[in-house]
Amino acid sequence: MKLQYVGNMPIVSKNGVGFDPLQPDRYLYLHAVLELLEALNYGPTEQTQHLYNTKHKDIKPSELLNGLKKYIKDLDSIYESRESKAQTLVQKLIDRVNANDSLTDDEKRAWLGNIQIMKEYYLQYVTNKIIYEAALDALANEITVAKIKEVTIPMFRNYGIVLKDLQKVLENKKSPIDSRMEVKSTADGIFGTIYFTHF
Repeated sequence: MKLQYVGNMPIVSKNGVGFDPLQPDRYLYLHAVLELLEALNYGPTEQTQHLYNTKHKDIKPSELLNGLKKYIKDLDSIYESRESKAQTLVQKLIDRVNANDSLTDDEKRAWLGNIQIMKEYYLQYVTNKIIYEAALDALANEITVAKIKEVTIPMFRNYGIVLKDLQKVLENKKSPIDSRMEVKSTADGIFGTIYFTHF
């Protein structure tokens, strides 16, 4: 099992490969989501308000993976699903090229060749994405079990992005949890507070 940064989602064409800045590699957010998992791993608790102090340190991919294993119970099966998910993504790209009648045979061959070149890249991109999604599910579970009502975090190093993504996960739970976020500037910096409403 391996985690590593690969970069933005590739945009492959007959002319080469570009990268979509609107679809960043989720590896960038794994450190922040792991720190939040560690901070909010309370289980049932009377305390409902939490101020999280970040550690300001980078961790190696292997440490990141070991940390996530503590919170994502089915990480091995999630990891195993990456190959089929990456293959599905690649097959869709191949099918789209093959169905494009406006391309010459040489253009199709070039495009399909570029897709083949990027197969390993797609595999790691998909791996990072599915593990990030599993980590968000684990974080949503911690918030649900502890009935956390409020978390305040500094708005840097992707914590805000993680909490924004978490809001979508919480909305889609079987028992949805509403949330809203406020950002405030203080003498100590910019902080975000997210409020959770449990039903």
